[in-house]
Amino acid sequence: CVILDVQAACQDATVTQELLKEGFHRDLLVKVELGVVGEDAGGCAVAARTRLPPGIYVDPYELASLQQHNLTKAVLIPDVIDVEAPEYLATDLLVLLYMEPDPRCSRCFRAALPVHGRYHRPAEESEEALVVLKSPEVLVCCCDNRLSAECWKPAEVEAPCSGKNVSPCQWYSVTHKPAYKELILQVPVGLRQHSSLVCVVTLLATVLCSSLILAAVCKYGHFS
Repeated sequence: CVILDVQAACQDATVTQELLKEGFHRDLLVKVELGVVGEDAGGCAVAARTRLPPGIYVDPYELASLQQHNLTKAVLIPDVIDVEAPEYLATDLLVLLYMEPDPRCSRCFRAALPVHGRYHRPAEESEEALVVLKSPEVLVCCCDNRLSAECWKPAEVEAPCSGKNVSPCQWYSVTHKPAYKELILQVPVGLRQHSSLVCVVTLLATVLCSSLILAAVCKYGHFS
């Protein structure tokens, strides 16, 4: 577990979310500063539980590769995700993101997670769809210590204390104040008035490519 060299008290944690990069493929950066001073909270792990709306998702194959290289730790619920589904056919995704200590601050933790925007239906006017990300819930898991019931409320989370452990342990929800209540992701979308043009161009490109492939087969193919 992540060790906290501080004492816990009933003070709110501070949560900040940022979206890095542009376009469909982004990095979600979550920062947590625990307002803990007073009661012993050594031997605890910190995580952020966030619900991603249908317009954004995490690629489980990309996540598995990152976890193999110890670049991030997260649990996805559900763990089977259709990465090809458009926004209007997708469902919410629950992510438990394990935080790492920030060396520049003894009470600070941070974690980054690659996220991807889904394709949306064409719009009438705007060329961007808005995806709203709510502030995550801050969770603390203490393997050996009891925390004050007045400050920490048990959370129903079926997940281990760390990304490596396999057995679940008791997580506690921490009261927190988000820097922003929500984060807005702008996803590029097409315009409905361009539908006919897109269909014509797609058809012409398909016919042209098929013709080139057929010509190459006839010229260089060997037929018995």
